[in-house]
This record gives sequence, C-alpha cells and structure tokens, in this order.
Amino acid sequence: MNNTYTRTAIALHWLIALCLIGSFALGTYMTDLSLSPRKLELYSWHKWAGVSIFLLVLIRLGWRLGHPPPPLPASMPAVLRAAAHFTHIALYVLMIAIPLSGWLMSSAKGVQTVWFGIVPLPDLLTKNADLGKQLESLHFLLNYTMAVLVFTHIGAALKHHFIDRDDILRRMLPGRRPG
Repeated sequence: MNNTYTRTAIALHWLIALCLIGSFALGTYMTDLSLSPRKLELYSWHKWAGVSIFLLVLIRLGWRLGHPPPPLPASMPAVLRAAAHFTHIALYVLMIAIPLSGWLMSSAKGVQTVWFGIVPLPDLLTKNADLGKQLESLHFLLNYTMAVLVFTHIGAALKHHFIDRDDILRRMLPGRRPG
C-alpha cells in the first residue's frame, strides 16, 4: 500500500501553506495602517492572494478526490484518528470560508474585488456598512481559528516525527518519491 502523498498533493500542500502564512501576515500588518495609497495597494494584494488560495484549494480538493491520502498508521488510537480527520476537514472548510468571507465583506463594504487588477469579480452582496462590519468580524474570527488549527496541525506533525517516530511528517515532505 502506498504510504506517501503524490508529488502534486505535496506541492499543493506546501504552496497553499506558504500562501496562507503570507496572506495572514499581510492581513495582520495592513489592518493597522492608516489610510493611504500603500494600504489600498496592500489590500488589493491581500485580495489577490485570497482568490488565488481559494482556487488552489479547489484544485487540491479536486486532486484529492482522485488521489486519496495514504492511511494513518494502524497503531494510531481511534480518538487521534478522529481528531486528525476533524482537523483536516476543518482546515479545508476554513480555506474555503475565509476567502469567501473576505469577498462577501468587500462586497458589503462596496469595494469590488479585482483579481490581479485584471479580472473583476462580481459583488456577492449589495453595499451595506453594518453587514460589512459583521463580515469583517467573521473574517477575523475565521482567520484566527485557522491559525490555531494550523499550529495544532504543525504540532501534531512534529509530535508524530519526534515522539511517535512514524512517517506522518516524512510522507508530506518535498523530494520524497511516491511509493
């Protein structure tokens, strides 16, 4: 039985991880800036990243449907298997919900999302300042929930590698040959 992810799954995993870290860092940084052309530019970049992450996650989900992940170690207790399964589902849900909440927020605030300054995305809502503020709070909450789950995910991978000494982390590392 194959105990390694495909090269495509590995590449998408790490590409999305880097994009999430960069987008989260940019989002955290830009929100405290005073209104300026630079802040507006950073918001555009953040939106571009969000749309790109959303598309990459859809590609990853499509790939995963045809290429299921390798099984967890048989020695892993059922409760940890359930926790791993729940965490992965939650991460996928958040990777879809966060960009959508940002797009909805922008729409409600009356600021159209234009991917890479070229492709205008339709507004999903009519302008509504109160709803925009609520969606901003939701976007914030979802992002920090994602950060907690990402740290949990990293911690679990490191625990498997250094304490359990199984191949959970190694099978997702780049450069490893499938099979």
